[in-house]
Amino acid sequence: MDYYEGYVIPELGYDKRNIAVIGNGSFGTAIANLLTYNGHDVTLYGRNKDAVEEMKATRINKRYLPDALLSDRINYTSDLEEACRGRDIIVFAVPAQTFRGVSESCSGFIKEGTIAVNLAKGIEQGTLKRMSEIASETIPQVRYVALSGPSHAEEIVMNAPAGVVAASKDREAAEEIQDAFMSESFRVYTQEDMTGVEIAGAVKNVIAITTGISDGMHLGSNARAALMTRAIHEITRLGVALGANKETFSGLAGIGDLIVTCATDLSRNRRCGLFIGSGLTAEEAVEKVGSVVEGYYTAEAVCDLADKLGVEMPICNVTHEVLKGRLEPGKAVRMLMSRAKKDELQ
Repeated sequence: MDYYEGYVIPELGYDKRNIAVIGNGSFGTAIANLLTYNGHDVTLYGRNKDAVEEMKATRINKRYLPDALLSDRINYTSDLEEACRGRDIIVFAVPAQTFRGVSESCSGFIKEGTIAVNLAKGIEQGTLKRMSEIASETIPQVRYVALSGPSHAEEIVMNAPAGVVAASKDREAAEEIQDAFMSESFRVYTQEDMTGVEIAGAVKNVIAITTGISDGMHLGSNARAALMTRAIHEITRLGVALGANKETFSGLAGIGDLIVTCATDLSRNRRCGLFIGSGLTAEEAVEKVGSVVEGYYTAEAVCDLADKLGVEMPICNVTHEVLKGRLEPGKAVRMLMSRAKKDELQ
């Protein structure tokens, strides 16, 4: 279906940007489509040449977004240099655990001062670094922006309303991204607390697996609500320990993204949890989801980072133990419910 049928693409003049989107998965494709309809010159990169050629010929991402007809103005390439060279903005739409390698491969083709926008939500295993910290090592010449918030690709490509946050230490860069991405159905706010936005985005994926497990076990809506609410306390504690603004976790990147990821079946992390709760192993669940489950890979890094900082995160800890096969879901529930009594705000 052409969800933009009848939509008039604006003529931007000097405000038109030359943009590359690195990664032709669901989110990268949806964002490339959005930016094209916003009037920008957009090139979508995918490493699989056959898949890229098929998208170019059919205007459909058959694997990830099969029901949406894409703009005929999107340019396609499977050449990383062609994708990156000379761009004003480069959007990275690759999994968190591959961002280091992909950004390193792009670095030599990216000009000084280019704005790099990262859509990935995760913490790198081993180094325990956020995406912005990795970018400072691999693409130090860019002005870095994290885009986060409740934004399922399947709804963005349908031109359905959504609100997100563009976070950066470079306020002008965040405002440029706000201008480039804003549309009648895609609202963008700016934020300076990049640490908080990145931590919120990473940890909510772990919690979405947790709530999926709970629902897979048919524990009910009360249990799901309790998990989500207590999870915000955990996420906030970790973020504040890293210097984040506590208020960030009450916003779109915090509670907003947590709600949409934990409560809707469009979430790969939630679906993974549902499969685990219904009796599959974590590995079987990930395989059945069929695409990257960020929370599965981020859980270990979150728990390691929390241990390093001395931050208590019981929900994330038991979820990690379940994912590793060291703890049965039923026992994990009993462990959480039988913890020592405490004040809610502690």
